[in-house]
Amino acid sequence: MTVGESTSAPFHPTSDTSTVTSTFSIVDYVVFGLLLLLSLVIGLYHACRGWGHHTVGELLLADRKMGCLPVALSLLATFQSAVAILGGPAEIYQFGTQYWFLGCSYFLGLLIPAHIFIPVFYRLHLTSAYEYLELRFNKAVRICGTVTFIFQMVIYMGVALYAPSLALNAVTGFDLWLSVLALGIVCNIYTALGGLKAVIWTDVFQTLVMFLGQLVVIIVGSAKVGGLGKVWDVAYQNDRISGIKLDPDPFVRHTFWTLAFGGIFMMLSLYGVNQAQVQRYLSSHTERAAVLSCYAVFPCQQIALCMSCLIGLVMFAYYKEYNMSPQQEKAAPDQLVLYFVMDVLKDIPGLPGLFVACLFSGSLSTISSAFNSLATVTMEDLIHPWFPALSETRAIMLSRSLAFGYGLLCLGMAYISSHLGPVLQAAISIFGMVGGPLLGLFCLGMFFPCANPPGAIVGLLAGLIMAFWIGIGSIVTRLSSAVVSPSLNESSSFLPSNLTITTVTTLMPSTTLSKPTGLQRFYSLSYLWYSAHNSTTVIVVGLIVSLLTGGMRGRSLNPGTIYPVMPKLLSLLPLSCQKWLCCRSHCQDAPMISNLFPEKIRNGVLQDSRNKEEVAEDGLVHQPCSPTYIVQETSL
Repeated sequence: MTVGESTSAPFHPTSDTSTVTSTFSIVDYVVFGLLLLLSLVIGLYHACRGWGHHTVGELLLADRKMGCLPVALSLLATFQSAVAILGGPAEIYQFGTQYWFLGCSYFLGLLIPAHIFIPVFYRLHLTSAYEYLELRFNKAVRICGTVTFIFQMVIYMGVALYAPSLALNAVTGFDLWLSVLALGIVCNIYTALGGLKAVIWTDVFQTLVMFLGQLVVIIVGSAKVGGLGKVWDVAYQNDRISGIKLDPDPFVRHTFWTLAFGGIFMMLSLYGVNQAQVQRYLSSHTERAAVLSCYAVFPCQQIALCMSCLIGLVMFAYYKEYNMSPQQEKAAPDQLVLYFVMDVLKDIPGLPGLFVACLFSGSLSTISSAFNSLATVTMEDLIHPWFPALSETRAIMLSRSLAFGYGLLCLGMAYISSHLGPVLQAAISIFGMVGGPLLGLFCLGMFFPCANPPGAIVGLLAGLIMAFWIGIGSIVTRLSSAVVSPSLNESSSFLPSNLTITTVTTLMPSTTLSKPTGLQRFYSLSYLWYSAHNSTTVIVVGLIVSLLTGGMRGRSLNPGTIYPVMPKLLSLLPLSCQKWLCCRSHCQDAPMISNLFPEKIRNGVLQDSRNKEEVAEDGLVHQPCSPTYIVQETSL
């Protein structure tokens, strides 16, 4: 899974090997085969270790005993999909280093989950992130969130498996369905049998392979053009080194504000509330380890982003010195990355295979995360609530069957993807459309105590409608304009040049014939603002509906599901100001938000006024069974 970008050229769904310029050697096939074999061995080791003594908790959450480093690398591997490895360099090659400023969003995009979302989820002792929605609202909201997530992931799974295999086949002649089946089967076996622990440790191995493969391309490629200094000079002379573009227009595809601030919402929808990532936080042996794992992702992400940018710059410098073939000139940018790798590494046996192993490591980590998270939410949100008396043995068998079943579904979706043609762009975008509304739903519940179940459901529906309206409208508009005036290629069959997890991927032309107006202007909103726009829609609509339906009056509210924003802000002020604000904001008709909590704030430590037991420093209780309170009336 990845935060991605889009490019203007179409992706060609062809498997015609007559146009192939480079082929794999036996050594390359051996290197690629070793990746699959070692991934399978690592997964089976954790599956066989303690066989017969496994529990549902071990399969779904690794018994909550994982350390921060493997969890951090697993979080990164889920983030770094195969299409990111191809799409990142393609973006830099086409448009320059402006995309690098996305790294500015990583800081808050990880700091907020570490100090807000992780403490709430971890202390509620959840298994599924959507279990939170039942504790905060009711079972109906939980089911809505779960079904939305399942729809999101099922749409994405086959595409994530098929798209990189298609690109590889088009460039190297590597058999399309052999790679699809090999990846699907290997991933299915170790995920279904080994559970989350197997997924995390194979992710660790695959992350190292990804870094190694990209590093080799940078070293060999820069050496062939005269070193990194020469690469930088060529890029600078050809305006590929971008400055800070401070244009505040949200309809401009990439600016500093779009990347740095729009990217924060994109990161939050991925690292804050996505089940695949939340599940890894919850597998940590302590809350501190979960928070540290989130911190550890930050430098790793920065390294991954810098490596992706360097590959793009090296590729640009290489093709400034060496002419492209006619086939390469017509290739989509993502395919061009593979052409470049084959050109640079073809004289060194095994290195092309290493990069392909790097590419498919991204696919394995993303797909295994999807299998495991889907099995978890199906088991915990849709089956266990209706069959609470299910025995441990049957629950284990059912969990493995679900993971295996979703693996087969992934292969089926990959086959369907091969026949979708232009519709595939919409299928991929559907995945990104769901991230923003789900983020808005969790924020609505966590930060606004007055939000109620009707508001949550209506808000989620409004966010999804808005997301689909903008997303589908954007795709249709751009595909229509591409038919009239295709850019860079004569093909009218479009597939995305990069896929995203948290936002819609759009086909953004590098040149615009005329400035869009009306709805077309609305549809040209930068894809990096989609998550912010859709999540804000959920919050605004949810709050309006909640206030119109009486808020939380007469409903029970578990204080552990609320992040105490107002008490946190008040605690930063001098004591005299706190007392003044408390007096000014308190009245009989509209009690303060802090009145929802019967705790007393003393020196940053909260104490329950009834039992005098110390509670966490940020006011959140540790168990979902904590006392609930009847809220008579609330206000914003």
